[in-house]
Amino acid sequence: MVLNRRPGQPHGEVLSEADLEELAQRKPPSKTSTRDCLRKARCSASTAKSLLFRFLPVLRWLPRYPVKDWLLGDIASGFSVGIMHLPQGLAYALLAGLPPVTGLYSSFYPVFLYFFFGTSRHNSVGPFAVISVMIGSVTDSLVPSEDFMEFINGTNVTAVNEAQRDAARVELVATITVLSGIFQVALGLLQFGFVVTYLSDPLVRGYTTAASVHVLISQLKNVFGVSLGEHSGPLSLFVTFIEICKKLPETNVGTLVTAIIAMVAIFIVKELNHKFSAKLPMPIPIELITIIISTGISYGVNLNSKYGISVVGNIPSGLKPPVVPNASYFGQVVGNAFAIAVVGYAICISLGKIFALKHGYKVDSNQELIALGLSNFLGGFFQCFAISCSMSRSLVQESTGGNSQVAGVISSLVILVTILKIGELFHDLPKAILSAIIIINLKGMFKQFTDLRTLWKSNRVDLMVWVVTFIATLLLNLDIGLGASVAFALLTQTHCIHPQAHEVPGIKIFRSSSTIYFANVEMYSDALKKKVGKSALSTAGRVQHPGPCGLPGEMWSRTSRLA
Repeated sequence: MVLNRRPGQPHGEVLSEADLEELAQRKPPSKTSTRDCLRKARCSASTAKSLLFRFLPVLRWLPRYPVKDWLLGDIASGFSVGIMHLPQGLAYALLAGLPPVTGLYSSFYPVFLYFFFGTSRHNSVGPFAVISVMIGSVTDSLVPSEDFMEFINGTNVTAVNEAQRDAARVELVATITVLSGIFQVALGLLQFGFVVTYLSDPLVRGYTTAASVHVLISQLKNVFGVSLGEHSGPLSLFVTFIEICKKLPETNVGTLVTAIIAMVAIFIVKELNHKFSAKLPMPIPIELITIIISTGISYGVNLNSKYGISVVGNIPSGLKPPVVPNASYFGQVVGNAFAIAVVGYAICISLGKIFALKHGYKVDSNQELIALGLSNFLGGFFQCFAISCSMSRSLVQESTGGNSQVAGVISSLVILVTILKIGELFHDLPKAILSAIIIINLKGMFKQFTDLRTLWKSNRVDLMVWVVTFIATLLLNLDIGLGASVAFALLTQTHCIHPQAHEVPGIKIFRSSSTIYFANVEMYSDALKKKVGKSALSTAGRVQHPGPCGLPGEMWSRTSRLA
């Protein structure tokens, strides 16, 4: 604010506090009249409507939905994504240590709920490998199979009572999911959407790469057809891998052959889908085709009884009534639930911003927290496990003509039909097929190893964050590794001392009092846009945001004037 100086006062003299009070005297608070109260009441109604539209974005965009332009594309996209949801839901339930039907529930309820609350038009929410393996590490440690061993028919032979174990695990995971949703909704309501900025891109990519290694190791038992003990905590990944190596002589050849054939077929067709993506109206649903063919072969040849190939088993039809989560688990899983909430949101908002930037719309980070949180919170009552956003499904949703979350509703209806009528047909589906689907879908995350070469050339501090995150997550497991990685990333953000900047004609400096890095770059970008105006920033200038110790902590723009 600029105040006019008093008459006779020298130009540029600084006003004292007394002078300021004299020039800008505070007005006493005025009495509120009845008319003012009524005016405020009308404003409150307007505010309530604005809040309703904010928390239910569907009310804003659905009445303006261009049916002629978008509906056919959304229907085609919805069927394509629904076809992907089916095998991935079954596979990621296996990854989480849960009955396959919970994967179908998690592909239906949260996806349908996101339609009402989400702000991204292209994100495909639902089961995701990283979140599933985080859940699986909790189920293995808190509800191990060893607790459900029973003697068979009075003999000395023991076996796992899978029905009791699965029921206990579903109850535990439902509690984790509800608690994760509570964390996400609370953070969203408190406008804490910015917390994800403390998960830098190198940290997230290093973490998901390490998580993909956990996923790979966890699925080797189904590929080789061997039974393993369940390990959790630090170094559990290496203990599991060593046990697999020791049991390689016990490999079930039939299971291994089944897995290899499925992986080769899925890999080849996915590569063809990628190569001819411009010519294909939709990707070839090789995962679904593989599941159908393998289930038919397994049923016809009776692979389970003849060759000992493990199959999915019973998939009950119909929907289950809601069940209140077991609050006694809250104290045991609160840390895991918070980690799942943060990682799930980080992945979702990252993908959402990518698609929003590409298609020219805005994603509300706080509303995305609330949308994801409500999807998890309500889904937990219906035996769902925590969900996030899948890159592969989101790309299909976009590339096959999806323009809005109407595509998400269509895909959820595809899963609903499967739950009600088709699911029980997959009783004889070999688990090796699901593991093959999981492993091939890790390809994209394993490509992130190329970050090492890029970061070596561009930013050694980010490289250090990536490597430390990767190693910590491998050694300490997914939950503790995440906390250690975030702590290390924050420690790398030290302030750097630089010489005072000199004025250059035609350049104005927007100076920060601290180094600009991943956690505050968006705040500075917003502040700069307010100062110079978005049009000036986009047409006349550019913004640089350095690494931790890159530039003097200024964002600059080549403009004629700073307001």
